[in-house]
Amino acid sequence: MTADSALTSLGLEIDPTVDASVSATLAVVEDALRDNVASADPLVAEAARHLMDAGGKRFRPLIVALGAQFGDPARPEIVPAALVVELTHLATLYHDDVMDEAAVRRGAPSANARWGNSVAILVGDYLFARAADIAATLGPEAVRLQAQTFSRLVHGQIAETAGPRGSDAISHYLHVIAEKTASLIATSARFGGLFSGATPEHVEALAGYGETIGIAFQLSDDLLDIASESVQSGKTPGTDLREGVPTLPVLYALAGDDTDASAVRLRELLASGPLVDDALHAEALGLLRESRAMKRARETVRTYAEDARARLAPLPDGSPRRAMESLCDFIADRTS
Repeated sequence: MTADSALTSLGLEIDPTVDASVSATLAVVEDALRDNVASADPLVAEAARHLMDAGGKRFRPLIVALGAQFGDPARPEIVPAALVVELTHLATLYHDDVMDEAAVRRGAPSANARWGNSVAILVGDYLFARAADIAATLGPEAVRLQAQTFSRLVHGQIAETAGPRGSDAISHYLHVIAEKTASLIATSARFGGLFSGATPEHVEALAGYGETIGIAFQLSDDLLDIASESVQSGKTPGTDLREGVPTLPVLYALAGDDTDASAVRLRELLASGPLVDDALHAEALGLLRESRAMKRARETVRTYAEDARARLAPLPDGSPRRAMESLCDFIADRTS
């Protein structure tokens, strides 16, 4: 899902007027991103453009543009609102790669691998500052909402770093996703409604939709890392498994009590930590793809997607609402 792709290119049945409006907004956002990561310092400018030039889904600006359909999507505040959330997202990626000691991001060397941790951290800080600067042009409410979202992002990263600390691993994992991913997508939907002039009731409904579709979106990305035979997820299939990252299917498998040979063998492999051995990695990936844990994880994604659909109930029936419902279907079905 790139910035210049229409929603219909995803196979969604979208009203052409809504599709054209969203696509036009995303095209302007893409151009504006380049202007807003510029810096007088050539190193900062190059490093800040690095991840943006590598592409990405632009899912958060998409949600802003969809949310704006419930007001006036042509309002001049919509593009700056989309820039705030996407720059905030990009900033978190620089910091995440340092935390994870990642070597690759979006198929290219990560910023920390290319310029070192200090530069990557500071470029992330620079992008946060750019997002805050744009938020200030939208008024105090935008600044407050961005600050609250940033607080949730930080809490989510701390929770992920600290680990479950005695709490249920699955509940902890879902909490981390809500804080680290869904919080910013909820703000994206809220910004779309708020700055298009939607009613307060509709803005709250959009925020609730964004929170739940955000969880479904991240979970589906995690499942694609296992289910996809290609780089559909934006990384080599099985990367999380190779690095020992415990995503939802892995956690379900580890918590399972199935006694059949494949489930027992899968638990043995997953409990051993990062699967760097190619043969063991391939064995675990094959078993996980066919496991009850994977089926349960898909059902969890669908549950969140259906919850997101239910959050749209207060919104008027029409093409914009149907577009957001179609996105629920897309996210629920993309890992099948």
